[in-house]
Amino acid sequence: MLLLFIAPVLALATLCRAVVGPGKVTGNTAVHDPSMCKSASGTYFVFSTGVGLEIRTSTDRTAWTFAGLVWPNGASWTDPYTGTSNGALWAPDCTVVGNTFYLYYSASTFGSQKSAIFFAKSTTGLPGSWTNEGLVTETAPGATYNAIDPNLLIDGSNWYLSLGSFWTGIKLETLGASTGKPTSSAVTSLATRTANNGAIEASVIFKFGSFYYLFTSWDNCCQGTSSTYNIRVVRSTSPTGGFVDQAGVSALNGGGTLVLGTHDSIFGPGGQDLMTDTDGTILVYHYYTSAGSFLGINRLDFSSGWPVVV
Repeated sequence: MLLLFIAPVLALATLCRAVVGPGKVTGNTAVHDPSMCKSASGTYFVFSTGVGLEIRTSTDRTAWTFAGLVWPNGASWTDPYTGTSNGALWAPDCTVVGNTFYLYYSASTFGSQKSAIFFAKSTTGLPGSWTNEGLVTETAPGATYNAIDPNLLIDGSNWYLSLGSFWTGIKLETLGASTGKPTSSAVTSLATRTANNGAIEASVIFKFGSFYYLFTSWDNCCQGTSSTYNIRVVRSTSPTGGFVDQAGVSALNGGGTLVLGTHDSIFGPGGQDLMTDTDGTILVYHYYTSAGSFLGINRLDFSSGWPVVV
């Protein structure tokens, strides 16, 4: 009788512990803060943090090749924010509109609010093809938020940019579709935390069905296998606010339902992006192992109304 009791308990415990790992990827996948988009011809692009902003391409979303840099000769317009002359830039966000690539990206240094978001355009997405479109928004020391980690949401004719890291959290600005830049100085608060020094960043707003889902990374990045990054989500019927987690806690009061955290030999998943592909919604992120930071790709299942990694 004891053995009969123990067996199903162990089986249940195994099921409860199971967390889906990153899908299979091969080739050059050592990335940080990845953003994925797909060209009109079907080529996948991943842009990521690095000197000059790194570009990787794939024909099947599995095998990845390093293609080069967005800014192979540096990005001098960002130097006042990075304190360097080599174009060390963060957290690019790519969106393809028709045949045009839009790339928003951050320029800053760790822990500083002297930060800025810029954007660029390209018709191919490849190195040497990018046009600098200039400054989008910036913050200075003493601001209530930090202008890094941009994400573009195109919702019909409306364009929005979510951004922010620590301080008072995630913000939203309205952009002009013709300019790709803010239409006013208004900044809307979407999410904030007080726990762990307010560690929330890397926002992505993704529309699925009648809801807008705000994904963020919580806790501490960039510490190898000691990283505590984890991906959280809240949702709203509007992209401009009212986000709550699965328990009904407001995002403005620290709400956030766990989507993916450290498990098995996967540490600190975060810096995420989402895109829609032919096989559904795709979650892209980085994670750490003892060998470094790598590209994670999974599908998301929204059938319950909340995203589940599959």
